[in-house]
Amino acid sequence: MSVWMMPGQGAQKVGMGADLLVLPEVEETYEMAKKATGIDLVALSKEGDEAQINDALNSQILTSALSVGLARALLAKGITPDAIVGFSLGEISGLMVSGILTLEEGFALLNERSHALADACKKNAGAMLALLGATHEDAQSVCDACAEGDVLVCANYNAPGQVVVSGNVAAIDRAEAYWKEQSKRCSRLRTAGAFHSPLMEDAATRVGEFCKTLSFKQPTFPLICNTDAQPFVVDEAIDRLSSQVKSSVMFEQSIQALSAKGESHFIEVGFGGVLTNLVKRIDRKADRIKIGTYVEWEKEVPQLISCVEESNKE
Repeated sequence: MSVWMMPGQGAQKVGMGADLLVLPEVEETYEMAKKATGIDLVALSKEGDEAQINDALNSQILTSALSVGLARALLAKGITPDAIVGFSLGEISGLMVSGILTLEEGFALLNERSHALADACKKNAGAMLALLGATHEDAQSVCDACAEGDVLVCANYNAPGQVVVSGNVAAIDRAEAYWKEQSKRCSRLRTAGAFHSPLMEDAATRVGEFCKTLSFKQPTFPLICNTDAQPFVVDEAIDRLSSQVKSSVMFEQSIQALSAKGESHFIEVGFGGVLTNLVKRIDRKADRIKIGTYVEWEKEVPQLISCVEESNKE
């Protein structure tokens, strides 16, 4: 049928998810997230201002809860995915949607992960930079040329011509200057630190320790991992989730691998449309839709239900 994509943070906006509280699965998911995190997502969606929405912890929990709630609403309609892929934070959402973790466990993990990342950012100041027009080789060359003993690594392989590097602030400064000297464009990301880099080592250790308290189950739907673009293996869950916070997000490679297996329908389950736009750049032949508002829900879901009904007749 389709691949469901779970977005990461960065596309949050005031009022996000408020219109979707009419779906009981979304409201239920918000309440379950509140029990694990203490954050009142219903109030945040309806009344949160820009500062509250952009708070790192708030935005991560809200982004994930909205994705998970929407996915549960789709499942309740009989719509199911062939596979799930998340982007960074979205992989935790995928753990819940795929059935690898319960919602209680998933949001508890997300809460611990969010605090661990925040503490790591305070300990090791860092930044992230999107290199526009860069090949994978270009981005690695920038890292090699500009690290000068600091941390500087390829963090996100978003799409052809867009690679994000992550590292110490001084190294990112050098990388930005180096790329601009070549008359190339780049953009600093509004992040609290150098995510998906070795500067997150302490967070990785903390996440790994927390994962030892969780009960991982075999997935109902395959979940594609950020770290290697391969299906999540439950027996390797602790190592995979620990390394995920300090390793590259291989989103481009994940979509390419799924396309190579014949997947051609991609649904972004969550707010913003960032992943939908990336898929357009990765595989122009793929069908892409996004469901992150109630208007989009009303537009897309009836057609998806029709597809399911037609498939059941065959």
